[in-house]
Amino acid sequence: MSGKRVFITGGASGLGKAIACKYAGAGYRVCIGDVNEKRGLATIAELTASGCDAFFVHCNTTRLEDLTQVKEQIISRWQGLDLVVNNAGIAGTAGPIDQVALDDWQQVLDVNLLGVVRGCQTFTPLFKQQGFGYFVNIASAAGLMNAPQMSSYNVSKAGVIALSETLKHELAPFNIGISVACPAFFKTNLAESMKSTIDGLSQRLSRLMARSAISAEDIADDIFTAVESGSFWVLPHKAERRLWLLKRYLPFAFDVLMKKKIAKLFTAPRPATTKTAATPPG
Repeated sequence: MSGKRVFITGGASGLGKAIACKYAGAGYRVCIGDVNEKRGLATIAELTASGCDAFFVHCNTTRLEDLTQVKEQIISRWQGLDLVVNNAGIAGTAGPIDQVALDDWQQVLDVNLLGVVRGCQTFTPLFKQQGFGYFVNIASAAGLMNAPQMSSYNVSKAGVIALSETLKHELAPFNIGISVACPAFFKTNLAESMKSTIDGLSQRLSRLMARSAISAEDIADDIFTAVESGSFWVLPHKAERRLWLLKRYLPFAFDVLMKKKIAKLFTAPRPATTKTAATPPG
């Protein structure tokens, strides 16, 4: 058993819970922060029943003071921390650029991007003081592929990738590691926070998540392996990994392929029509 310590934002459900269970199984002490206290306490009950030293803290990542309080509680209880997983996120509002309100933009950026910034800002001084530490920042394949009608979400996740690439070099001299995870569709509860200006789009995206062969537990396994090996990129979906490489090295081919995929996703199904015999002029 490792006895190491991990803090996970958005750890009460979905991918965050899968990560918490993975690390608990590996002998880590686990702290989860979430805005959903009911789910958070239920997850902690599961972890402690398995023998894990675990506790829940109500934490809204849009509030720097919440993260500061979490840090203080962790130091008081465990005298330090080994790993922070900045996982909390929302789906935001899908739709054309001229139909998504700026208030929706501000919300998704505040949670998905600035929430990760706040997590890194809060715990970097502790990691520097300790002389070690590790961040896992949860981004998305959406931040690499940038499909239309999802601009606010894409930008928020691309920002997480850019932040992670920056900190990879900035924090290396302090023995602080970074991994960034970019999953595509998988079975999760992200759709609960999804809104759309396009009729039926949320339902189509939800169906894609439900049909995915990749689970939250699979992604948690990949994240654990990446941290153990110090790998920066966590790209769990093979198809999206190939698309990303295609975009980097054959951008024109990527554009053609993306147009076909986007047409299937964003074009609403046509209603069935009944053929009738032509009526002769009379």
